[in-house]
Amino acid sequence: MSGAVGALWAVAETRSYTVREVRVPVLDPGSPTLRILHISDLHLTPSQRDKVAFVRDLATLQPDLVVDTGDNMAHRESLGPLLEALEPLLTIPGAFVMGSNDYFAPMAKSWTRYLRRDPREADGHAPDARPTEPADLLPAPELARAMTGAGWKDLTNRRDAVVVGEHHLDLVGVDDPHLDRDIFPARAPIPHGALRLGVAHAPYRRVLDAMKADGAALVLAGHTHGGQLCLPGYGALVTNCDLDRGRAKGLHGWPGARPDESGGEGSTWLHVSAGLGTSPFAPVRFACRPEATLLELVPRTSLPRPSGPSRV
Repeated sequence: MSGAVGALWAVAETRSYTVREVRVPVLDPGSPTLRILHISDLHLTPSQRDKVAFVRDLATLQPDLVVDTGDNMAHRESLGPLLEALEPLLTIPGAFVMGSNDYFAPMAKSWTRYLRRDPREADGHAPDARPTEPADLLPAPELARAMTGAGWKDLTNRRDAVVVGEHHLDLVGVDDPHLDRDIFPARAPIPHGALRLGVAHAPYRRVLDAMKADGAALVLAGHTHGGQLCLPGYGALVTNCDLDRGRAKGLHGWPGARPDESGGEGSTWLHVSAGLGTSPFAPVRFACRPEATLLELVPRTSLPRPSGPSRV
């Protein structure tokens, strides 16, 4: 009986969407707050009208910037519903990178992969084979055109910048490391007074190290689903990459426990989103609700606020 109840809960939890809020002390003293909405891993299918409504409603949070870290689609017919979901957010400055499930339709796999780590992940190599048939391709080019047409910055192995109010944000991103498509852009100095943000779909250590070395004050990533199937009091069992389980979701330091707020050679901030969806072949979550995150960037004298649900 307990197993059946747990299975039913794991299915129901996939629709328990929440917004988490977290404070990140990265700005110069005296700077005004900057609000970044981080969305990731929607894995949207055309029938998920409740998810479309939830994502549309995120615009009421009034973020200053939206960052989408990929894996938006889970069906060849998902582009229309996805653009409907994103429509209110596309009126806000934004940036994006792609994930594997923007390029390729999801493949049938056992849900038990969320209970054990693939040993090939330990050396930073993506273990998944990718489909090659044209029917398996998703409309990533059309999605990219819609996003860039709305003014969002495409950070696929490139740099860009955006000015939001008083904030000059210097952006750097890579294509999906889980597909080994990441090619880190050539080094470039950070403009005076700018804050560098790093963006990637999958938080592989090689990418996090490169972004820290590049001077990123904050790195945003997704891909892990927060572990998707977690144990209360223990957390994620796997991350689906070479990132440690303790940083499967939420705000952490990289590579240390927290950044050195005085600058220098300390860690940088890393935020990993648990994402809003699942593969249609593994439609379960346990102790890991689907989420979007509102990151409140504040001056470095402020302490980070532990993440937690604020809206359902």
